Amino acid sequence: MKNIINLIVQKDDEEARIDAFISKKKELSRTRVKNLILNEKLKINNVVIKDPSKKIIKDDRIIFEIPKPERASLKPFQYKLDIIHEDHDLMVINKSAGISMHPGAGNYDNTIVNALMNLDDRKLSNIGDELRPGIVHRIDKDTSGLIVIAKNNKSHEKLSNQFSEHTITRVYQALIWGKLRPQNGKIESLIKRSSKNRQMMEVGFYKGKKAITNYKTLEVFESEKVPTLSLVECTLKTGRTHQIRVHMSYKGNNILGDKKYKKKYKKFKNIDPNLEHLILKLERQFLHAKKLGFNHPSSGERIEFTSNLPQELENILKKLRNSNK
Repeated sequence: MKNIINLIVQKDDEEARIDAFISKKKELSRTRVKNLILNEKLKINNVVIKDPSKKIIKDDRIIFEIPKPERASLKPFQYKLDIIHEDHDLMVINKSAGISMHPGAGNYDNTIVNALMNLDDRKLSNIGDELRPGIVHRIDKDTSGLIVIAKNNKSHEKLSNQFSEHTITRVYQALIWGKLRPQNGKIESLIKRSSKNRQMMEVGFYKGKKAITNYKTLEVFESEKVPTLSLVECTLKTGRTHQIRVHMSYKGNNILGDKKYKKKYKKFKNIDPNLEHLILKLERQFLHAKKLGFNHPSSGERIEFTSNLPQELENILKKLRNSNK
């Protein structure tokens, strides 16, 4: 069964983009509206339109089809999720590094989504990709920290809109090589897919999506037995793929342990051997989603969650602090 939306454009909405118009009128996320338009679910004056940016004019007749979501066919994965908050509408999970958010090429079974499928008594939103029930946003496989999961479609839409409008609070901590110049500031750029490696992103000078990262340096570590490293806090104003990793790399301050955006680890002279051991055995990037805040989709109340750094990251900081004395 499908839902058909019929709208007639009034004068006040003239010259609006069609995706923004539908999103506003029906409280649907811009991303979902855009994808449905690209899948030929929109007619304007009985003509199929595939351009989400098309401008509308007064008296345009809009017919927009919302297909019934497909049921996902996913294999449950026995994996203990660290659920730090749950109510009727959503879950907030503290994700460990080393697990992907959802099925994809090469891994269809051992993901957060598959682990959610193992929670028999939970329902999840099903308006997105059929392999991503409940998934409103993502963090990378080798990044740890806070994510929110939608348990129904209303919550999914309202949370998605907050992400689209950049009203979600997202604060990360990262340990980077060297010192940022200036130590506190804002990185604003375009980010696009790399022309050399499609699995990577890069700063674009003419093409790409706008990306803004505010950052501040929390601690700097440098001494005779310690290579220069900085603990930084990054607050996302936008949420582009690999945004913090790309921005730090762009500044010349790659994140410790980042396998994609990295400079080859070199042997440091006189480095504390225990510290070097911790660095070399780190099988993830030192990037953690520490704080997540949003308006609750039902009550509208602003809620915020925080997460401590995982032990393997705390161990490195402890050793750095001791060696830095």
